Amino acid sequence: MALVLSLSATLALPTSASAESENSLFSQLTRKKKGTRATPAATTGHTQGSGIPATTETAILNDGSAAPFITPDSAAGIQALADRYAKIVADGGWPVVPRGRTKKGSSGKPVAILNQRLYVEGYLRVEATQGEYAGIFTSATEDALKRFQSNHGLSPTGIMDGVTLEALNVSAAARLATIRANIPRLAEYSKNLGSRYVVVNVPAQQIETVNDGKVYSIHNAIVGRPSRPTPVVMTPLTIVRFNPYWNAPASIVARDIVPRMLSRGPSKVMADMNMKVFKGVGGPEIDPNTVDWRRAKIDDYHFRQEPGGDNAMATAKVEFNSPFGIYLHDTPEPQLFSTSNRFYSSGCVRVQKVAILINWILQGQDGINEARIAELAETKERLDVNIANAPQLRVAYLTAWPAKDGVAAFRSDIYNMDGSGFVVGQPLPVGEKMDGQRFVLKPIPYLQDDIDTDNGGIFASLFGGKSSENDVARPGQTKSQADALIKLGGTSAKGKPVNAKTTASKAPAKKPGTAVAKRKWQGSGKNELASDNTTGTTTVIPPKGKKPVQKKPATKTTTAAKKDAGKTVKVAKADPKAAAGAKAKPVAAAKPATTTKPAAATASTAAKPAAPAKAQAPAAKPASCKAGSDGKMPAGCPAPTTAAAKATPTADKAVNAAN
Repeated sequence: MALVLSLSATLALPTSASAESENSLFSQLTRKKKGTRATPAATTGHTQGSGIPATTETAILNDGSAAPFITPDSAAGIQALADRYAKIVADGGWPVVPRGRTKKGSSGKPVAILNQRLYVEGYLRVEATQGEYAGIFTSATEDALKRFQSNHGLSPTGIMDGVTLEALNVSAAARLATIRANIPRLAEYSKNLGSRYVVVNVPAQQIETVNDGKVYSIHNAIVGRPSRPTPVVMTPLTIVRFNPYWNAPASIVARDIVPRMLSRGPSKVMADMNMKVFKGVGGPEIDPNTVDWRRAKIDDYHFRQEPGGDNAMATAKVEFNSPFGIYLHDTPEPQLFSTSNRFYSSGCVRVQKVAILINWILQGQDGINEARIAELAETKERLDVNIANAPQLRVAYLTAWPAKDGVAAFRSDIYNMDGSGFVVGQPLPVGEKMDGQRFVLKPIPYLQDDIDTDNGGIFASLFGGKSSENDVARPGQTKSQADALIKLGGTSAKGKPVNAKTTASKAPAKKPGTAVAKRKWQGSGKNELASDNTTGTTTVIPPKGKKPVQKKPATKTTTAAKKDAGKTVKVAKADPKAAAGAKAKPVAAAKPATTTKPAAATASTAAKPAAPAKAQAPAAKPASCKAGSDGKMPAGCPAPTTAAAKATPTADKAVNAAN
C-alpha cells in the first residue's frame, strides 16, 4: 500500500563515480623521482579535488529514465513550473522540516512534517499525509526523498541528512525566484536544437548528449571556478582533435618550467614532460641544453607538449566556434571527476570518459568507431576530424529546469547570476561588475591567456606541490585577494569604484613573492571589450627579488581562424639595435600593428621619429645604457623600445588558442 503513495520513480544514480585507472602527470613524475608509487594526499589541493565524493555518475543511459536539461519544449515547461510554484507561494508555501536524522521506518511528528513538505512540492501523493501513514517514513517517503535529492544534485540516499534538510528548507518563494531567473535562459537555449545536441550545464557540473529527446549519456564535468567563470555558448560542434599538442603559455614557461630546468637540467625536464622547444613559433626544434635559460628571452621560444596521456589535453579535445576561446577536452587528472564541487577550471570544460562523447558525436564517421578511438588513445596518433552532421552545443547556465512529474530540478547559483538578467555571454568573476552588470556579451581580453594557462595547471601541481588552479592564494595573500585577479572598472567586490589610473606595477611592492597575474583594463565598456581599440596591461608578478614584466593582452582569435600548432606562423622579429638603443629607428611608426602604445595614439606621434632618438642614450656612449644582468637600465637611461619584440608572444598565444 505504501508503495503507491509515491509518484513514479526516476533513476537514482550511484553516490559516487570511481576514479579511472589513468594516473596524473604529477603522480607519474613523483614515482619517477622517488621510485615508488605515489599516494595522493587526503583531500587538499587541486590534484585531489574537493575530497567530497561525487553525487553524480558518468554513464550511458539511453532508456528514457532521465529528463534532459533542455528540450524544444523547455520554454513552455519552465513557465508552467513558474505558475505552479507561484500557486504554492500564494497558498502559504511549504512547512519547515525540523532537524533530526530520519530514515525508512522512523515515525513521529518530524516525519509527518517531512511527508507534508514532500507532498506540497509534488513528490508524494496526498494519501501519504493522511491516516496511518501520515507520521511514518514509508517506502514511498524514501523514494520521494531520493528523487528530491537527485533533483538537487545531492547523493540519493533516501536518508535525511544535513545537506538534504538545508535544501528542503529553502523557501518556496526563493525557489520561485530561481525558476523565474531561468525562464529567459531556457527560452533562448531551446531554440534550434535539432534532433541531436550536447548540453553542458555549468551549475550542475554535468554534460548530456541527447538523441530525439532522450538522454543517451551523462558525464561528470569540470567547469570554471567562480573567479574564472565558464561562458555560455550556443553553437554547433566543429572539430575533434585526437592527441592534440599543448602549447605552454609564456607565463607557465617563465614561472614553472624554466626554474625547474635550471634546477634539474633542461633536457631532463623536457623529457619528463614530453615537451620540445622550438626557436619561435613554427621555427626549428632546438636542444634546450644549448640555451642560457637564466638570460633567455622566453618569448623567443615555443614550448610544445607532445601528444600523449600526460598531455594537458590528454587524448582529445572538441572544438566549436566561439568568441570566448573555450573547448571541451580530456584531462590527465581523471581522479577529479570522482569529487563534488568540480569548479576547478578557468573556463574550458573537461569531460569524464570523453571517448563515449566523441563516439556519440562522430557516429562512425570516416570509420572512427569505439575501437578506433581506443586505438588512437593507445598509439598517440595525431588526427583532426571535421565533424559531419555536427550536433548543436549548449554551454548553459541553468539553476532550475523541468524535471519529471511536474517538479523542478535546482542547482546552486555558483556564479551569482540569478537576478542579473544573465542569459548568454561571459559571467564576470563573482563579486565584480562592469558598468553595473555582472556579465559582458563580448570576450574579456585576458580570457584566452587564462584558459591556456589553466590547461597547464598540472605543471603548477608538479612544481609547487599544489595547482594554482585551485590553491590560488599565495603567501601574503588571502583567498579573496588571490581570486580577484582582474578589476574591470565599475565596482569591486566591496562596491568601491575601481581606480583605472592605479598601475598594476605597484602590486609587487605591496605583496612581494606573489606569482599571479593582476590585470587592470582601462577605458573599456562592457560592449567594447573585444574591439580593436581595447587596451590594457598585464603585469606578471614574479617571485621575490625579480622585476615585474608587463605584457600586452592576447589578441582576439576565433576558432574559425585557428590553425594546428604544427604549421608555421609568421611572426615579426625584434630589432636588436633598436632594443639596445644604438639607433633611433621609428619602429612603432613603421609597424603600428605591433606597437605597445594604445590604439588611440595619434598619427602625429608616429610622424616624429626624431622624438624617440632624444629619449635614447647618446650615440657616443651606447655602453652606458646597456641593460645589466638584472635586466635594469643604468640611471638616466630610458626603457628600450620593445614594440617589435612584443609581436612574438601575440602570435604564440594565437597558436595556443588553436590547441
